[in-house]
Amino acid sequence: METLVALEKIRSGTHTQFPGVDLEDENLAGCQLAKVNFSGANLAGIDLSGSNLQGARLDGVNLLGAELTQTDLRANLVGANLMQADLSNADLRGANLRGANFMGSKLVQASLAGAFLSGANLTGVNLQGVDLRGADLRGANLNNANLKGANLVQADLKGSNLSQSNLEEADLRGADLAGANLSEANLLCAELEGTNFNGVNLERTCILGTVLKNN
Repeated sequence: METLVALEKIRSGTHTQFPGVDLEDENLAGCQLAKVNFSGANLAGIDLSGSNLQGARLDGVNLLGAELTQTDLRANLVGANLMQADLSNADLRGANLRGANFMGSKLVQASLAGAFLSGANLTGVNLQGVDLRGADLRGANLNNANLKGANLVQADLKGSNLSQSNLEEADLRGADLAGANLSEANLLCAELEGTNFNGVNLERTCILGTVLKNN
């Protein structure tokens, strides 16, 4: 489908099927795009700030460098490329983000409560103060991520890579860290009541001011 034709149909709301469409660097800010199918589309550099994409199909989508601030992304983003995207204040609660790549992205004040992030690449990402309550982060790569003050209550982090991550003052109460790699991580003053540390690698981990209380 040609770009101009696709844009006209998207903005009119008369169509919802746009798999594989190329909308690189286009502006769809503030659009109502709930349940639209963009599966496999090229949306690199697109401006979707403030748009409603709840229930949309964004699996395998290229959102490299996209503007997604204050966007409702409670959608299917399995395997999406979100590298260098700005997701500040985005709503990702319960979103399916399995295997998504977030390297270089901004997630300031984003809500990821209950999100499915198993196998996601969050290497070096700034997640300071982000809401990750009950999120599924099994096998996720969080190496060198900044999780200072993050809310990880009841999060599933089994087998995740948290080496060299900053978890200072993070709330990990009831979280499951079984088999996770926390080598050289900073857990200074983190809340760890009821946290499962079975089989965790704590080599050179900083736990000053922290009380470990396993289930």
